[in-house]
Amino acid sequence: MADDGALVLFSGGQDSATCLAWALDRFERVETVGFDYGQRHDVEMRCRDEVRARLPAVTAAWRDRLGDDHLVDVRGLGALSETALTRNAEITMGESGLPTTFVPGRNLLFLTYAAALAYRRGLRHLVVGVCETDYSGYPDCRDDTMKAMQVALNLGMERRFVVHTPLMWIDKAETWVLAERLGGTDLVDLIVEHTHTCYIGDRDRRHDWGHGCGECPACRLRAEGWRGYRRRSS
Repeated sequence: MADDGALVLFSGGQDSATCLAWALDRFERVETVGFDYGQRHDVEMRCRDEVRARLPAVTAAWRDRLGDDHLVDVRGLGALSETALTRNAEITMGESGLPTTFVPGRNLLFLTYAAALAYRRGLRHLVVGVCETDYSGYPDCRDDTMKAMQVALNLGMERRFVVHTPLMWIDKAETWVLAERLGGTDLVDLIVEHTHTCYIGDRDRRHDWGHGCGECPACRLRAEGWRGYRRRSS
């Protein structure tokens, strides 16, 4: 089918890089889209280019499958959000019971923009790295949310999009395992060295699992997953 390619929501982080490899392993045509929403850790935007540039060297077939990249300016979302990801604020639990890193509407907006882009580009499959297994309690990462968004997008655009969530039911250790299964140690090494997860945006400190402050929730989750992955590999 002419519209049977995939568009990967690609932030430059571990999860989206793994999802990009997953899509390249399955679809003949894969494009990527990133979103600038005024995020505090905007260093991830610079990591996107490095990861994309190095991915084709992991597996020969990926070289011909990786297509265009797109960057969408949605900084209006950051202007509306009083969160620890869009302000220099403490990362803690909010009064609502959600962490202060929760950006209301972020994934809903991202998927809507991605679907609009996919419509124009003739791409049917949307791939997003959300996860319900070891997530931070974000309601827009839940499987029910993704299924509801797929229905809404299909109804609103009269197009049969398929929203894929390869990481939905696996934890961070299994995400590392998936990366190794897709691209061997070359892909694991690429993710360690060139992706970015840290909410603070720290690229100065280097750990065995990658760069980051080592203290924020994103770093702790990534580090814990790495340790679990290494235990399974030993």
